[in-house]
Amino acid sequence: MELFDRNKLHIKPLSERESKSDLSIIINPDSPPPRVSNEEFSKLERIAEIIKHSSPVVLAFGAHLIKNGLSRIVIELMKKGHIQHLLGNGATSIHDWEFAFQGKTEEDVRRYLEGGQFGLWDETGRYINEAITKYKNLGYGSAIGKLISEERLGRKYISHEHKGISIYGTAFSLKIPASVCPSFGQDIIYTHPKCDGAAIGRAADIDFRKFANTISNLEGGAYLSVGSAIMSPMVFEKALSMARNVEKQKGRTLDDFHIIVNDIQEGDWDWNKGAEPEKSNPAYYLRFMKTFSRAGRNSQYVCMDNRTFLHNLYYLLK
Repeated sequence: MELFDRNKLHIKPLSERESKSDLSIIINPDSPPPRVSNEEFSKLERIAEIIKHSSPVVLAFGAHLIKNGLSRIVIELMKKGHIQHLLGNGATSIHDWEFAFQGKTEEDVRRYLEGGQFGLWDETGRYINEAITKYKNLGYGSAIGKLISEERLGRKYISHEHKGISIYGTAFSLKIPASVCPSFGQDIIYTHPKCDGAAIGRAADIDFRKFANTISNLEGGAYLSVGSAIMSPMVFEKALSMARNVEKQKGRTLDDFHIIVNDIQEGDWDWNKGAEPEKSNPAYYLRFMKTFSRAGRNSQYVCMDNRTFLHNLYYLLK
């Protein structure tokens, strides 16, 4: 069967794209956090205590965390030693890179898809793909982090004027593992002629195994999942099964860790009951919580906007 030829595409410069989010959305970590109820504040206090006394702490997140302006808060949490591993999907790395490169991100999908231009922007596809290809043995997240942090692709200098707000660039400079677990075809970098499927697969495999290695040491730790309803639970359960398989061969268990999940889908089910809700209960359709509740006995769900959740959590940890 004939394959689509990416070289036929009309790829435009990123400077010609209008973006919906710019630096004005970035939240100052030291600004007052959004107010919450007394009950919510008490729950956040308990979570902060868990984070303080857990090691390692893994933060898994979706792209809306970046598009909601939370990059500087995550960076401060890393700098203060509260996060030992990051896990994101491909979109998180794209929005993070675009912010670092040009100070804005997030295109109007409806507008550009109608004209056959959605995702077809040169610098995003070119530089991210070239970084993954050149540094594929570092892993996906570290390849992008290295590009942002060092502002180079080999001998080629590529300015990242706003790299100070980059999660992946900061993680690379702090030597904090930042895993990207993509799904091929879902991200705009796969449309660019520079896309190398083999390099992406190699880099993604390294990142998954980095993540699985951290999960192997999750005893006494905490897994914090913010706004990732598909990638985070799916990747976590596979890595956990691998880790438990090896521990079982050593006569050990891997059960003493906390799972804290933040999203905005409503649901008040107590997931520590050891039973799933009936189909008539809306909580039954919190598919990600069903996955997490099967993975660990200490799992809790916080229904809250991620800006409110992370900003208050940072305030309490500070």
